[in-house]
Amino acid sequence: MDIPRKKSTAKKNFKRVTLAILIIGLVAGVSVGVSRLKPAAPSVERATVWIDTVKQGSMLRQVRGIGTLVPEETRWIAAATSGRVERILVKPGAVVSPGTVLVELSNPELAREVLDAEWEVKAAQADYTKLRVEIETQDLSQQAAAASVQADYSQAKLQAETNEELAKQGLISDLTLKLSKVKANELNLRHEIEQKRLGIKDEAANAQLAARKAQLEQKIALYEFKRTQMESLKVRAGVEGVVQQVPIEVGQQVTPGLNLARIANPTRLKAELKIAETQAKDIQIGQKTSVDTRNGIISANVIRIDPAVKNGTVTVDVALEGELPKGARPDLSVDGTIEIERLENIFYVGRPTFGQEQNLVGLFKLEPDGTHAVRVQVKLGRSSVNTIEIKEGLKPGDQVILSDMSAWDSFDRVKLN
Repeated sequence: MDIPRKKSTAKKNFKRVTLAILIIGLVAGVSVGVSRLKPAAPSVERATVWIDTVKQGSMLRQVRGIGTLVPEETRWIAAATSGRVERILVKPGAVVSPGTVLVELSNPELAREVLDAEWEVKAAQADYTKLRVEIETQDLSQQAAAASVQADYSQAKLQAETNEELAKQGLISDLTLKLSKVKANELNLRHEIEQKRLGIKDEAANAQLAARKAQLEQKIALYEFKRTQMESLKVRAGVEGVVQQVPIEVGQQVTPGLNLARIANPTRLKAELKIAETQAKDIQIGQKTSVDTRNGIISANVIRIDPAVKNGTVTVDVALEGELPKGARPDLSVDGTIEIERLENIFYVGRPTFGQEQNLVGLFKLEPDGTHAVRVQVKLGRSSVNTIEIKEGLKPGDQVILSDMSAWDSFDRVKLN
């Protein structure tokens, strides 16, 4: 009969416990070590990102906007009177001169009014002539009467003087002398009255003729106005240029003031640029601009800034300088770049796809090995079309990723493959 060996069993149990403790400790240590390890950096294809180097020097600030070429001088030709469109003689694109007839209108009522006004002028002229003849006749009659009174007065005066000499000689009585003197005085008074009537006759005649002449001139003016309206039924361009629009149709009834055609001078164009409201705050009159017509670049300068914001943009007018390239015409789409200022001795880099000027953004900066990039906080300054000022966070020579890295927002380090 075998007897159990207790010492050997206890020894085995001790080894097993010790081994279990070691295994548990090893697992705990590995777990702690693994928990302290940083997560592996995600990989990014180098060819899919835009990398630029921070530079130091001068940076030209610019803003860019799209726009169109528009004529500096545009004129709407409006109807001067009401009428019906009979003929449209030009189409958009036609070259016209001031005397070119654009549209012919008709207005039978106006034609009748012109005829009536013409006959009224003729009647008024006849009345004026009649009055002038009557006044001349009255004038001659009055002059004859005055001359007769003057002759009678002269005769009475001579008779009175003769009677006075005869009375001194006692050849006539005193009564006869007195009667001759009374008659001479009476004719003298009548002579003075006739002379006064002749004096005011011209004033009265002139007043009558002036009143009648005013009526005649009023009739003439009305006739000329009606005739001008009649002539305006043939609507003329009035200026040199190219017809852009003719927004009417044959048979259409038009009213005074209705726009019939738009004419522009195609040799004098300007560009209307739409600048984002966030970039328009530094634009000023006179700043240099370059306009790309896709068939050449034209130098220009800012001449007007719209005070209002529409649809998030500000309209800026720039005057073109020099000869226009071929193909430049109204409504042509163009790109404009306005020079704001030149910044000297600053840090700058290509403009990232995210982040606005004067903001703090996170950019991935390449490490010296060129394989990894770590996120750094960068304070941006003033911006241009393609570049932006760096105020803090980077130095010249640093390489940063400017592409959109929002897919890696949860990582502070990436690896470039």
